[in-house]
Amino acid sequence: MGEATVIILHPPPEGDGPLTALLHDARDRLAEHQAQLFADAGATWVSIDRSPRAATFGARLDEVAASLRGGLVLLGAGAVPRLRLTDAQRLLEVARSVRPIALTNNRHSSDVLAVGDAGLLLGLAGDLGDNALPRWLAERGVTIGELPGRERLAMDLDTPLDLALLTLGPRVPSSLARLAADAGLAVPHLDELRAVATDPAAELLVFGRSSSRTLAWLERQTACRVRFLVEERGLRTAPPGQRPTRSTLGRLLEARGPEALASIVAELADGAILDSRVLLAGRFGRDVRGWPRSEDRYASDLLRPADIEDPWLRSLTASAAGAATPILLGGHTLVGPGLRSVLCGRRPSHA
Repeated sequence: MGEATVIILHPPPEGDGPLTALLHDARDRLAEHQAQLFADAGATWVSIDRSPRAATFGARLDEVAASLRGGLVLLGAGAVPRLRLTDAQRLLEVARSVRPIALTNNRHSSDVLAVGDAGLLLGLAGDLGDNALPRWLAERGVTIGELPGRERLAMDLDTPLDLALLTLGPRVPSSLARLAADAGLAVPHLDELRAVATDPAAELLVFGRSSSRTLAWLERQTACRVRFLVEERGLRTAPPGQRPTRSTLGRLLEARGPEALASIVAELADGAILDSRVLLAGRFGRDVRGWPRSEDRYASDLLRPADIEDPWLRSLTASAAGAATPILLGGHTLVGPGLRSVLCGRRPSHA
């Protein structure tokens, strides 16, 4: 068996503001927790890499891979907060294998990856990101395996809302639970949305990059009817040249304006859980560099329109915040593993 290095990429935050700082703090605490987890699992060396972001993910990966001998486990700060010791042990087993194999949480959207030889990662195309890495490796003959517990490992800390969602589930690292409590983080409209889910006469709208697994879960675990609009899956792993983002809800907002979100939802359902990143990609393009600043997006997820600079996103958020029908906005975690926490998770102790 060879050596196994673990690298957690944790660059400085892009942008500033209190919510951006809060998220960076959460990721920092998670990185420290995961570093200890891999050390306990027997990693040869664990590093939290706080270097600034490279021009491309591929360029950074070349730097990392070229500096190592043996296998590698790579993840970003904020990824897989529900990772367990047994998961870390499986990842290290692959990293020590000295074989052309890889292990990830999801071959279609990777957040953590182990490879038996770090040299396999050299030469990644500059326009691909970490989510598409397993596909790139598979095209080069690497055998890809998946960790058990895909739904559990699908959660990321991409926004402060995700931290609030994490506290609704089991086995929350204590440092993250304290941070959420100290910040007073709460999921907006939690009680109202749970009331919709338990009402056989009500209808819940779920929109965005969700999955058939989530729909099956909703059909088993909720009493309400579900209007399920799955759109733009693979948004972050789309190959170059793919058609621009389009969505049915986005088209309605184009015609009626972002301030019409509340009235549109009221026509369709009694409550809504919406992947706003699909709407942002439809409005501003796929490249997040053209989106409203991260602080605006985080404030939108928490339904705080007064803290948002961008006029379009502020109007959208104000409409959701003032709606008589409960509307929750967020990213892919919200309409994926976080949705179960919203509708059936425990209540946080600081709520």
